[in-house]
Amino acid sequence: MIDSQSRALSPEERQATVDRLCAHFASDAMDTTEFERRLDIAYAARTRAELVALEQDLPALGSEASATVPARPPSPSLPVDPSRPAQKSDFLVSIWGATERRGSWVPPRKLTAVTVMGGTDLDFRQATFATREVSVQLFALMGGVDIVVPPGVRVEWGGIALMGGVGMPEPDTPPAPDAPVIRISGLVCMGGVDVVERLPGESAREARKRVRRDRKARRRLASGD
Repeated sequence: MIDSQSRALSPEERQATVDRLCAHFASDAMDTTEFERRLDIAYAARTRAELVALEQDLPALGSEASATVPARPPSPSLPVDPSRPAQKSDFLVSIWGATERRGSWVPPRKLTAVTVMGGTDLDFRQATFATREVSVQLFALMGGVDIVVPPGVRVEWGGIALMGGVGMPEPDTPPAPDAPVIRISGLVCMGGVDVVERLPGESAREARKRVRRDRKARRRLASGD
């Protein structure tokens, strides 16, 4: 029988730990260096036991520190330009190699990516959307797919992960109802799909710092400090 502390993590469990660490940081339970160290461990953790260890020496969160973060207004919806020509479909193959789409590009209506023991990078931060919905169909076998989206885009997952993992972003601000939608589907087998939200030109580390600053400011605003 697999110990519950050693089983694989869900994205929700990891995010819950990150949120509590942010609350501890906002309550001045640790300095910036220690906070960043624990966040790095949380994002790299593979078992529940690793996450539990991150909070064992921290004080219990008070009602003020654990107060619900104030509701955030939706992100401004990214513009959709139907006048831009968009392919009906496109096909990417990464076998023992890497394929990427980044910079200024127009996503097709349907993008199919096959990744076998390789890597596929899709960066939508500088993309121009010609349609309200973009379908991304994946087949990842012992390979990885990294997808970066800007704030203001809604991402939905409707595929199957078999002995693999799919990480979806928790938007810092919810997308607007009319936001462009990226619908991801397909099969992930012994591989991984990681979807993150970042600003154009922003690194992963810079994005984490920005989210931490925003959350800390909101919590202090909620507590009246």
